[in-house]
Amino acid sequence: MTQLNHIATPATTTSLLAQDCLTLQNTAATIPLLGFGTYKIRGQTCTTAVLAALSAGYSHIDSAALYRNEVCVYEAIKQSGVPREAIFLTTKVGSPRRMAGQGDVYQDVVETVDRIAGVDGYVDLLLMHVPGPSRDYRQRLWAAMEMVKSKGRAKSIGVSNFRVRHLEELKEYATEWPPSANQIELHPWCQQRDVVTYCQDNGIVIEAYSPLATGTRLNDPEVQRVASKHDKTPANILIRYSLQKGWIPLPKSANPGRIQENIMVFDFALDPDDMMALDALDEGHAGAIFRMNVDKPHATSRNNDLEANLVRQLRNTRMAIL
Repeated sequence: MTQLNHIATPATTTSLLAQDCLTLQNTAATIPLLGFGTYKIRGQTCTTAVLAALSAGYSHIDSAALYRNEVCVYEAIKQSGVPREAIFLTTKVGSPRRMAGQGDVYQDVVETVDRIAGVDGYVDLLLMHVPGPSRDYRQRLWAAMEMVKSKGRAKSIGVSNFRVRHLEELKEYATEWPPSANQIELHPWCQQRDVVTYCQDNGIVIEAYSPLATGTRLNDPEVQRVASKHDKTPANILIRYSLQKGWIPLPKSANPGRIQENIMVFDFALDPDDMMALDALDEGHAGAIFRMNVDKPHATSRNNDLEANLVRQLRNTRMAIL
């Protein structure tokens, strides 16, 4: 297994291998370059999809409490026969209960890990799913995550959907900084360049959710042109683009054929002209699928309102699970 620096360089982007990993800060853990996402895949469909992904060669599985499929992922890993230590497992924690004490917040995080890893298990990466509505929210949840890591239930901790201002604030109260990773929406139409640059400058691994833009842009003429040039599918091109940007893409599918197709991205490379053409597609906030998690230029208080709505959704999800 090859370990790479956290930022891809021209020397590595043309010779990436499926078994390559990036080094995570503040831990001995390494993270595979390509992950399998499970958003909106539930029940037996989720278990079957994760089994198909592991069979196809994925070793990195991403879930979240909000997805309501952590138990299904756990069952798939047990059924797969793949040794647990050969799998990189990520989950994301939701909202602390309203008015919950620090002990209750900690217990909520432990229960999230229990669901996906078993009561004696661990996750390789534990992420705060959203910045939430307030500093107090972030501070309490991060403290609980640090404690979970100290107990050996998480090998590394990080964040998701954090913008630069949230990452800067985290410095003020975190015992462990920088976070190991920041998982954000990334694809050619939503490149979040300020966040990406900040993460790269501070050694924070960047994970790209929705690297296929939920399939809504696969017919883009520029993507089609590059796909034809390399005799690859549009999905292959978008995943390879993420890899060469130094991001860890998390494509998701419940279709076994597409699951296999999406991992076939290590036998070709995009040239500089391809990368420039795809870079030019950036639409900023307007190109995002999940716009509540992406800042407009000069972030407004409306973003905080949208984050609060997502926190309420996470809290309701937790109550449904219990």
